[in-house]
Amino acid sequence: MKLSVSLNKRFSGFDCSFNFTTHANRIGVFGQSGSGKSTLVHMLAGLVQPDNGVIELDGQVLFDSKASLSVPTEQRRIGVVFQQAHLFPHMSARRNLFYGYRRTPVSQRQIEPQALIKVLNLEDLLERNVNNLSGGERQRVALGRSVLSSPRLLLMDEPLSALDEGLKYQVIPYLTAVFDEFQVPVLLVSHSTNEIRLMSDEVIVVHKGRVSAQIDPETLARQRMGRRRAGYINLLKLQESEPQDGLLSFCWESNRLLLSPGLGPEPGMFELSSKDIILFKKHPEATSARNLLPCRVGEVFDMEGRIGVELHCNDGQLIAEVAQKAIEELDIVPDREIFAVIKSSAFRRLY
Repeated sequence: MKLSVSLNKRFSGFDCSFNFTTHANRIGVFGQSGSGKSTLVHMLAGLVQPDNGVIELDGQVLFDSKASLSVPTEQRRIGVVFQQAHLFPHMSARRNLFYGYRRTPVSQRQIEPQALIKVLNLEDLLERNVNNLSGGERQRVALGRSVLSSPRLLLMDEPLSALDEGLKYQVIPYLTAVFDEFQVPVLLVSHSTNEIRLMSDEVIVVHKGRVSAQIDPETLARQRMGRRRAGYINLLKLQESEPQDGLLSFCWESNRLLLSPGLGPEPGMFELSSKDIILFKKHPEATSARNLLPCRVGEVFDMEGRIGVELHCNDGQLIAEVAQKAIEELDIVPDREIFAVIKSSAFRRLY
């Protein structure tokens, strides 16, 4: 997909000016509340008219102020999923799901309904009234409704912000499964660094109505390290587990990690704060922490006074946060061998 945007929009007391081109299929739009993210989505979808500029999607001009061209919303083939599911309350989940599909010309239908129902695990929900669905179930139906219309681009405007933390991370695996299975280009708006990292390949950072950066999700996470109380959040995809000494031993990138049994034995995505990783210059003689990983130092970087140390542990990578004095005392430089120590209780399951 190729999306080119050059747009201006003036509101009372707030101006937006967005200029970017992307070839990514999973685009994150990151910024704080009030930065203009939703305005961008609404202009792309044709719900808000820009004052001037151009929108071009895969070679087709959707908006051009100089040519007085504005393709109607219903003809853009752009799907939108909002913060709230906005399902039709008088319809069943099935009728909501197929609403866009039935209005899509047969020649443009690219998604097989049963395949999508399976990926989103909707089979048991189809005959229920949408008022009897949980927030996460409603968002899955709303996502399915948009995807079944076979959009050329799917816009997701803070789709998880109305859900509590537990529900949010239950929905994310369904979203990523849809992206992987059906290859629908996605532009995801969020102010959550974790959401952006889990669901995008490129990030457009928006600040005060302007594009301030176009970067990869890892760069965003490192830049935000100095602004978060928890520091940098390592995201670890852990594989099969087995019991070991009252704990659970998971496989992670050619390593074994011991976690508290209360986290459950299922494989999944876990987070680990950079502040919960302790570094040793030599192999410690003894420690109460159950994870001891020999690592090689990669990059050492400073983000707003916080020092991050990139660690290569076999095929895995971690970021630890240390004080400047520790850098000197441990002689932490690139390619130095070092030991990382992590408590089994330091991990948190996301999904």
